Amino acid sequence: MTSLDLSVAQRIVVKVGSSSISGDRRGQIEPLVDGLVRLHRAGEVILVSSGAISTGMPFLGLDARPADLPMQQAAAAVGQNVLMNRYQRSLSRHELVAAQILLTASDMDMDSHRVNARNALERLLELRMLPIVNENDTVATHEIRFGDNDRLAALVARLVRADRLILLSDIEALRTAPPDEPGSEPIHRVAYGDPMEGVRLGASGSHIGSGGAMTKVDAARLAADAGVRVTVTATPLLERLIAGERLGTEFEPNPAPEH
Repeated sequence: MTSLDLSVAQRIVVKVGSSSISGDRRGQIEPLVDGLVRLHRAGEVILVSSGAISTGMPFLGLDARPADLPMQQAAAAVGQNVLMNRYQRSLSRHELVAAQILLTASDMDMDSHRVNARNALERLLELRMLPIVNENDTVATHEIRFGDNDRLAALVARLVRADRLILLSDIEALRTAPPDEPGSEPIHRVAYGDPMEGVRLGASGSHIGSGGAMTKVDAARLAADAGVRVTVTATPLLERLIAGERLGTEFEPNPAPEH
C-alpha cells in the first residue's frame, strides 16, 4: 500500500457517503472538512458528496428513504440546500469557499456537457475554491442516473485526471467475505487487473445510502483503469490517512493508462 504524501502536490477526489454525514453522524462534517482543508492546502481537492436526500428527509417528516421518485426529488431539493449550507459554515472556519456542481448521467455522456463540466472544475481549482459535486437528484430519473456516487466520483476523477480517489463510507476496508462470517479478513491491496476471485462482497449496511461494497469495487476499477490510485476506507479515518497511515483497501492504478 502507498500512503498519502502531502509533500508532493496532488489532485485528489474525495467521495463521502450519505450515512457518514447525515442523521446521528452529521457531526462528522467538521472533521471531514478539516481533512479536506489540509488536502486543499497541499494540492487540489474535489469533494463528491452524497447526502441530499438523507439530509432533506427529516424536514419532510420521513424516517426512511422514500421509494417514489417525486418524494426523492423533493427531499433532494430541500436537502441539497441544507447540506451545502452545512459544508459552507464548516469551511468558513478556514476562510474557504465551496462551489456547488450538480451533474446528471447524461452530462457525462454528452461531449459538450462533459467538456463544460471539466472546464468549470478546472477553473474553480485554479481559483482555489473547493468544488462539491453531487448527482442532480431533483431532475435525475430512475432510468437515467449514475446509480450511486461511487461511480460519479470515479467519473469525476477520470474527468479531471486526478492522482488519487478516496472513497469514504462507514466501512474501514473491503473484506474477503461479509464481516459477520467466520474467516472474513480485510483486503489491504488490490493489484491492477486482479479479478478478486473468491471474494464475496456484502451489500450496504446503511438504510439511507445507496452504495455497497460492490459499487465501490466497480468504481475503484473504473478509476484505476484511467491511472487513478484508489483508497476505500471509513470517513473517521481520513485524518489518519492524510497523516500517512496505511489504511483501508487500496486499488493500484493502471501503469499505462490511455488519455
